[in-house]
Amino acid sequence: MKNLYILSIFCCLASTMLWSQNSDTQKADKYFDRFAYVDAIEAYEKLIQKGKANAYVYKQLAIANMKTSNFEASERLFKRYLRSTRNPDAIDYFNYAQTLLINEEYDDFKKAMLDFADKAPRDQRAKAFLENPDYLMDLQSMTPRFELNKLSLSSDFSDFGAYQFDGKLYFVSARNESRKTYGWDNEPSLDIFVAENIGGTFKNPIEITGDINTKYHEGSIAITKDRSTLYFTRNDFLEEKYRKDDNGVNHLKIYKASLVNGMFQDIQDLPFNDISFSNANPALSPDGSQLYFSSDRAGGYGSSDLYVVDINADGTYGSPQNLGPTVNTEGRENFPFVDEEDMLYFSSDGHLGLGGLDVFYSKVDSGDFTPPQNLGLPLNSNADDFAFTYNGNVELGFVSSNRTSTKKEERTDNIYGAKLVSPLEQTSVLVEVVDAHTEVHIQDAQLIFYDTTQNEYSRSRTDASGNSNNFLPTGKKFDLQVNAEGYESQSNSFEVPQLQMVMRVALVPEMTSTEAEILILQGRIFFDYDKADIRPEAALELDKLIEILKENGDINIQVVSHTDERGSEAYNMKLSQDRAKSTVDYLTENGVDPERLSSEGKGKTEPINDCTSGCSDEEHEENRRSEFKIVD
Repeated sequence: MKNLYILSIFCCLASTMLWSQNSDTQKADKYFDRFAYVDAIEAYEKLIQKGKANAYVYKQLAIANMKTSNFEASERLFKRYLRSTRNPDAIDYFNYAQTLLINEEYDDFKKAMLDFADKAPRDQRAKAFLENPDYLMDLQSMTPRFELNKLSLSSDFSDFGAYQFDGKLYFVSARNESRKTYGWDNEPSLDIFVAENIGGTFKNPIEITGDINTKYHEGSIAITKDRSTLYFTRNDFLEEKYRKDDNGVNHLKIYKASLVNGMFQDIQDLPFNDISFSNANPALSPDGSQLYFSSDRAGGYGSSDLYVVDINADGTYGSPQNLGPTVNTEGRENFPFVDEEDMLYFSSDGHLGLGGLDVFYSKVDSGDFTPPQNLGLPLNSNADDFAFTYNGNVELGFVSSNRTSTKKEERTDNIYGAKLVSPLEQTSVLVEVVDAHTEVHIQDAQLIFYDTTQNEYSRSRTDASGNSNNFLPTGKKFDLQVNAEGYESQSNSFEVPQLQMVMRVALVPEMTSTEAEILILQGRIFFDYDKADIRPEAALELDKLIEILKENGDINIQVVSHTDERGSEAYNMKLSQDRAKSTVDYLTENGVDPERLSSEGKGKTEPINDCTSGCSDEEHEENRRSEFKIVD
């Protein structure tokens, strides 16, 4: 039933195949064009039984079943349509892909999206998919932000659009069985209800009092902070006039009602409404100066877009402004909501999602919007998830969904309470792990993220491509430790940015015992004349040696120290022993087990440079050294 307020009207899709309509389909087409999909399905199926079906009939049936949330039937019919037509439109592949995604047929979904991208390479939905065809794995691996509970006030009929205000819960429902049934799905027309908060549970829902509910559809609402004005969605019906456009379609409008004697009355049409298109899903900015809404008016980017209009101090309205291509897509954007922190929430099937409509958020920043982020599981699902409202002060919200526990279960809109359990704002941090020497990607590398208190926040592993996508709280600082078998571990500190971050981590392969021994034998440090102190540059070399020894615990070494050829043999022997001792002391003081170390002073008996005929200062320095040997 929420489809009425999603504005996913298929008039244009039906008209694209007029060449396939004929006298046989006239009755079914009439139902379809009036959005009486239940009757349309029955009429088209009769044509199949009579052997009068063609590609057009299968397509119409696929769409009608999609509109009534019978996605298994829709998938089957789209397959049959695509097999029976020579040149399907790009949107046919997109709609088919959506049924596959909802039915969790992920491999076929990817194939259908590739067909869609091939047909419509400039479509932003196609571009986004091609940039990350495995995006579903990323969304499914996100840290859950919310914990969901189905509200006890849910009925057997469609219930959606929960909006908490002044301690009460307003919502839209088809539960009034006295209303005339609507041909879209044979449910009663929608009314606005309100429930009381009794002991923390919303109970005793009744229809809102006043002049708002009628025999036609009413939809989602917004109320000004001073309680004086209520904005709501309704069919184009005012003062007993039910209006249709030139094609016989009754569109949606946003009306406002004033609080008079405790009831909302004095219903007024808004000046930016029109008989030829729909406006729906009103939402107020925190200060009440702007009204957000969805519309399928001309000039938008897709089936329905999000707009904002200024509410002037004198009660007049500005001109509606499209929120632009960062938010809006070629698909459906609807059900906006703006919280006290100027965070815009909305539902879309144009941005990459888990199936059907997903809830996204975007920060409002000086009139611009950041790229929308998917709120992930479990707030979103493979079904339609929409009409999300949120109160950050208490970290509680409400979302509507037609999710089911099994594929074949009947899909009905229900309202779920959503409790925040992890930070709302999260950023995708893509970590790419490679071999520092060969640049080859490393699979199954372990990533551990630590917060500023050094508590573990999360961990993951790289996939076959050496990548791991992680969702971390925006603006927070983390330490990342990367471990992989056969490689030295590496740590990196970083702050999570507003937009996606890509980190490349190059791991150095661990040394073999042979490589370690070679490096040890090649190592040496030098001393000042007549000194045994460890110079700063010598300390750096010894630090490298310490790391090698720590990583190779079975290697023992002997420190062998030398002097230059100046001075007596006895003096130089003592000086070389002092140099050996200071070298060993540095190693032990920095964590090397003394049992693994031995030392020997050689005095001036083994010079590198023979200085019998004289040496330069540099040549004398080369003789003043400590070297290392491998010992058992």
